[in-house]
Amino acid sequence: MCWEVKAVAYNIPRLVLAAPGSGAGKTTMACALLQVMMNRGLSPAAFKCGPDYIDPMFHSQVIGAKAHNMDLYFVPEDRARFLFQEGIQGCGVALIEGAMGFYDGVAGKSTQASAYHVAQVLKAPVVLVAQPGGSSLTLAATLKGLLEFREESGCQGILLNRCSKGHYALLKPMLEEELGIPVLGYLPPMPECALESRHLGLVTAEEVSGLREKLAALAAQAEETIDIPGLLELMASAPPLEEEVLILPSRSIIQPVIALARDKAFCFYYQENLELLEKLGGKLVYFSPLEDEGPPEEADALYLGGGYPELYARQLSQNQACREAVKQAASRGMPVLAECGGFLYLQKSLQDEEGSSWPMAGVLPGEGFPTGKLGRFGYVEVTSWRTGLMCRREDKIRGHEFHYWDSTQPGEDAFAKKPLSTRSWECVHTGRTLWAGFPHLYFYSNLGFAARFVTAAAEYQKQKRDDKQ
Repeated sequence: MCWEVKAVAYNIPRLVLAAPGSGAGKTTMACALLQVMMNRGLSPAAFKCGPDYIDPMFHSQVIGAKAHNMDLYFVPEDRARFLFQEGIQGCGVALIEGAMGFYDGVAGKSTQASAYHVAQVLKAPVVLVAQPGGSSLTLAATLKGLLEFREESGCQGILLNRCSKGHYALLKPMLEEELGIPVLGYLPPMPECALESRHLGLVTAEEVSGLREKLAALAAQAEETIDIPGLLELMASAPPLEEEVLILPSRSIIQPVIALARDKAFCFYYQENLELLEKLGGKLVYFSPLEDEGPPEEADALYLGGGYPELYARQLSQNQACREAVKQAASRGMPVLAECGGFLYLQKSLQDEEGSSWPMAGVLPGEGFPTGKLGRFGYVEVTSWRTGLMCRREDKIRGHEFHYWDSTQPGEDAFAKKPLSTRSWECVHTGRTLWAGFPHLYFYSNLGFAARFVTAAAEYQKQKRDDKQ
């Protein structure tokens, strides 16, 4: 039996931070503002547009609570509003960080899922983050193009990043005269607060040395050079959103235990996915394939998410006890869901960055290897060729791929298709108790996937009990 969940609507002050393109400093600005809001006791909620795991980690490090994604390729507009309203419960303000350029959406030729689209759906004012560099009037031309490219762009303010005090004094009156919207402040160059990056973007929050000190410095600077009261007043101008309702699949009567791999090697999970598994009756517990001897004894299912197993291939391999425990659990019929890095861990072996090959769990054949370039990446819709753990034959779910490692046997039980494109490829190993492949799935795009996983975990728990009797 399905059941109804209502997201209580209330008029939370909110704002979308967007930019002309990547590299303008959206994440730096978002972290600075979130820390300011936290310092002021405003209990901020943070959202990131697009299929991004790493920026929400920075957001959550700042606010000390859960951060969420906001993606309008994965879900329709009403479901996105539902997830937003759920994510802001108990919070005082909300900041949504855009991805790439303001209008950049699906396939690079649509505004769907862009920061512009998100702002329209959430009725949120937009502040553009711009890095002037050596430009002045040309910057006004660029920003004017963003304001006028679509009707009702929602752009109501500007923040300048990596801008000197003198340059700001020149730019502020000129931009306000040319554009007719306020310039609300700036951050100067702060190389001591730089956030390092690697091939998947920024390094994870846990890896940034002196992160708390960097965030404190950014917030202190923002208090000095950004009009925080003006920004909060703009956020408060957002109109109310209507209450949204979501019909969920039946909740499991018993509470199966889902063991989630979480450490430096496995850290990429959509928070909404985890919350949905709990809504459907699952109990999440955590273990480290790097440090622990295996999943917890009470585990009824395994969820191995993405991350950077290639950077820790030697350590993962040397933890033979955990590798064998995972393989034994899979051989006993325990449900196993593995995405991207988790899929690489299930294979026979994994090459590290130097090309050395290390034994992995051996649940699946194949070897993971570096390609030296970003191959299959971006949004995908995955269609299963066969009935298995997560779905029935021809069921579809949306997600994304983004990886520099490939596999000699990536699977052929499903196929992934890029939106607004003819490009597709085979992927995923699936069976009655297994789903493993490169795609990162977004459960709210097909609630049945999460429901079947929880149900399979509950059935495994029941089977264990019956076997003991």
